[in-house]
Amino acid sequence: MLYTRFDSPIGELLAVGDARALHGLYMQEGRTAIAVRPQWQAAEEPFEDVRMQLGEYFAGRRRTFDLPLAMSGSPFQVRVWRALEETPYGETISYGELARRIGVPSAARAVGVANGHNPISLIVPCHRVIGADGSLTGYGGGVERKRLLLDLEAGVLALGRTYAA
Repeated sequence: MLYTRFDSPIGELLAVGDARALHGLYMQEGRTAIAVRPQWQAAEEPFEDVRMQLGEYFAGRRRTFDLPLAMSGSPFQVRVWRALEETPYGETISYGELARRIGVPSAARAVGVANGHNPISLIVPCHRVIGADGSLTGYGGGVERKRLLLDLEAGVLALGRTYAA
């Protein structure tokens, strides 16, 4: 497994993957931070597309990502994460609506748990899931980062420069 770290407007990000796909993107501030494992190797080149596309996203020039992803989780988690990918840029969805979209309308809580274990933050947009009442519920990177991302996507936040981490 390979990894790299880079700065972003929401703090340090840790990208983990192999030569074929991105396996994880973790905010290193907040409860989703993970430690680099001893067997992982530092590498920059395999993550150039990740770095470039995230830079474009933070600069307001990218609305979708075109990266190979390898999501490891239970079949239910992967269903939730795949459904998250279908939530358009600038839009939000409730946990209950996400549960309905995957065909299990009574599973809003389970959807929330799966959402919280999303290994590829930002690119698999778990920040777009909100409470049924419109409230910003928990987010692994903290509610303040969730607000920043939603404001960026709503066009009410201009970061003012390209973040080519």
